[in-house]
Amino acid sequence: MITVAVVDDQALVRQGIRSLLGLVSDIEVIGEAADGEAALALVEAQRPDVLLLDLQMPRRDGIDTITELRQRGHVLPVLVLTTFDDEELVLAAVQAGAHGYLLKDVTFEQLTDAVRTLAEGHTLVQPAITEQLLRRVEETPRPITLDGLARPEPLTERELEVLRLMASGFPNREIAAALHLAPGTVKNHVSAILMKLGVGDRTRAVLRALDLGLLTRPPSGR
Repeated sequence: MITVAVVDDQALVRQGIRSLLGLVSDIEVIGEAADGEAALALVEAQRPDVLLLDLQMPRRDGIDTITELRQRGHVLPVLVLTTFDDEELVLAAVQAGAHGYLLKDVTFEQLTDAVRTLAEGHTLVQPAITEQLLRRVEETPRPITLDGLARPEPLTERELEVLRLMASGFPNREIAAALHLAPGTVKNHVSAILMKLGVGDRTRAVLRALDLGLLTRPPSGR
């Protein structure tokens, strides 16, 4: 059973998420909070497997909450759910330590898949958000930079194919099917991509690739 805590300042949103997640047998909402301060107390008391977190909240916003959780030694996966008002928030949330980022208009299946993905130790960025970041890169004369990293070792053609599918939101098993590879081979390619880009997870790999101009606009239809 995957335990989840939901943090959002709108009671209707919290109740809706709780009701939806209650429809599946492997996910259980064990607590709710209406702001960042309450979220910190909730995590301390309940220790959920995944934290669903809004960004714009009273008392302590989502990014400050993620930062404080890390400072307190909590490494639970954080899935940001937002209306996505500003691309800068995506970067700030990821850099603060968020493991996933979804818009609030996602489908039920996308939400449950995201919770499971984070609970398994993976990361996730919704393709629509990648689209927004790509548009920002195209329209902004200065690229996004992450931690002043130097340009990495070049990726192979196969690694670039895997990277593009990662940016489109595909998990390893679907990348393997699309490229006719074994799942273990895809896992090795992902590890090589992370190592070459100098990042620790898939989310930051996509952002780093955007910074370096390695990604074209991902295909639609997912």
